[in-house]
Amino acid sequence: MRVSEGPTIYQRRIVIGAAICTAAFLIVGLQLVRVTLLRPPPPTGIEHIAAARADLVDRNGELLARDLPVTDVYALVSALDDKDGAARALAGATGAGYGRLKYAFTHAKHPYALVARQLTPDAIDRVMKLGVPGLEFEPDTKRYYPQGRVTAQLVGLTDPDGNGQSGLERGLDARLHNGTGQVVTSIDMRVQYILDSEVAAARNTFRALKAGGIVMDVNTGEILAMASLPDFDPNWRHFEGDDSDKNIMAGDRYELGSVFKVLSFALAMEDHTTTPDEVFPIGNGLKIGKYTIHEAEAMPATYTARDILAHSSNIGTAQIALRSGPVRQRQFLESLGLLDMMDSALPERARPLYPRNNWGTIETATIGFGHGISVAPLSYVTAAAIVVNGGRKIVPTFVKHPEDARGAQILKPETSIQMRQLLRYVVTNGTGRKADIPGYDVGGKTGSAEKPRENGRGYQSHVLVTSFVAAFPIFQPRYLVFVLLDTPHGAKESGGGILAGMTAAPLAGRVITRIAPILGVTQKPVAVAQREAP
Repeated sequence: MRVSEGPTIYQRRIVIGAAICTAAFLIVGLQLVRVTLLRPPPPTGIEHIAAARADLVDRNGELLARDLPVTDVYALVSALDDKDGAARALAGATGAGYGRLKYAFTHAKHPYALVARQLTPDAIDRVMKLGVPGLEFEPDTKRYYPQGRVTAQLVGLTDPDGNGQSGLERGLDARLHNGTGQVVTSIDMRVQYILDSEVAAARNTFRALKAGGIVMDVNTGEILAMASLPDFDPNWRHFEGDDSDKNIMAGDRYELGSVFKVLSFALAMEDHTTTPDEVFPIGNGLKIGKYTIHEAEAMPATYTARDILAHSSNIGTAQIALRSGPVRQRQFLESLGLLDMMDSALPERARPLYPRNNWGTIETATIGFGHGISVAPLSYVTAAAIVVNGGRKIVPTFVKHPEDARGAQILKPETSIQMRQLLRYVVTNGTGRKADIPGYDVGGKTGSAEKPRENGRGYQSHVLVTSFVAAFPIFQPRYLVFVLLDTPHGAKESGGGILAGMTAAPLAGRVITRIAPILGVTQKPVAVAQREAP
């Protein structure tokens, strides 16, 4: 009987090799499990790419906001042999604070510490070249705003997790969160650039504290442009100088002064409490109880109603407003939406201020010429659009909607026609002459309001908010332009004056000159325009 021999040396080597390979695979497998399944979440709790938001574009497809791929970087603290050196190097490569990184690495409460979020590819390249051990990279997205400051407050911002925080980013958040396609706004970037540049130039010329403007389609309610200065860089998000993220056109409120006379006259024409040719005494002041109403400038002894509006007489407008009385005046302003916060896609809103419990005779007189009531400029613009668009309700929209969207009849059509004629007269014969752009039939109204004192007691002498509201072409209105200068100062261009006729009216005129051809409004020959004048 033959006895079998043991395994040969070659067989033993094969067994040993197989065991080593098996052990190696087990080690690699365990490491993968640790990294992918057992690794503690980053300190922020972010474990996945944020859901991409849809693009935000203007009415012509011009990009306003888009998600771009970026990377978040974390460090495995236990792998950092030189924590101070790693903090210093990573701070230089990413822009993160050295002090924060050093503290995070030396006082880590989690295995992983956040180095920086939303780094661009060039920043990641710098990080990779450092050779710092233990770094991990998480894909993410970052919202980019190609129009920069020009649409900063209007478009708004998202937070690092892709949630809308302000402006249209927040107001249209539900639509944008679906992450597909585009959300088309009513904004026309051609008009936006013009409005923003002209408002900025006027603010600089008159050294105004703030400035802004709105362009609206009076028949659809579409906002084509909205500017608010000072602004900020939405891609940098660090404020410098007087940078501000406040949208004064929607989120601030003003006593707008004489542009409110448009509404007082609309009510008077609607109720037939006066006619354009009725003569009113002006004199040196109108006494109401213990108060006396004065004019901003010298006025003649009498004025017709149309000249009261054209030359912006406070005394004359107060008399006309008093004929309507407090109850009717309040009811009328309420029907125009001025006594409630304006509801729009912008989350920035301002609650109007007005006499809720003591709306009496003096309040009726002062509200008639735009004092004693504070509203958001967007609310006023909407009311003014109703006055000129045939008297029909309009709701401001920031989503493209080119169809006629006029609603219920607020004013009689004939009242709107009368107001168009009066507003044209203001521009041809009154304080709005510097907004009279030949061939475009501009109608409008100036507003110069003294700013209330901070304690609410009285007004600051010679500290004004000036504005101008303009509609064109006034006899078949399509667009409304509103501009505002907060605390303008005299300049050579205005002969040292600060009233709206010298500051806001020419600003509106320059805006109309530039946007009218873009919007397809044909300029009439001067001779034709003169023949068609009322």
